[in-house]
Amino acid sequence: MAITLVNPTGLPEIPLYRQVAVATGSKLVFLAGQVAWTPDGVTVGKDDLAAQIEQCYVNVATALEEVGATFRDVAKVTVYVVDWTPDKMPLLVDGLARASARLGFTPVPPATMIGVAALDVPEHLVEVEATAVVD
Repeated sequence: MAITLVNPTGLPEIPLYRQVAVATGSKLVFLAGQVAWTPDGVTVGKDDLAAQIEQCYVNVATALEEVGATFRDVAKVTVYVVDWTPDKMPLLVDGLARASARLGFTPVPPATMIGVAALDVPEHLVEVEATAVVD
């Protein structure tokens, strides 16, 4: 694997992600933001943030697989959430847990979450983009 995830001494330990990713691979993979679409373009989980997060992470995993990578190769994730408020955190955690169960792996690369006013279509509540490094 080209990625080593680290929680440095002196920084808080966040269960949802690690603070640092060290990349040693030679090929960078930049994924477009993934929304909660099925392969035929149908939105999963209308009005259900947890279901949409789950589908976004599954879509990221699908895109990675196409280029010979996995979530273990991800160096950074950015999550865009429509109308974010801290009371939505349990839904985010639930969606990540559901995605982890489906993927058989808990993705914990460094992550940034950004609240946004809107995404590409009104029914999309979240979008996840990722950068990976592979050998």
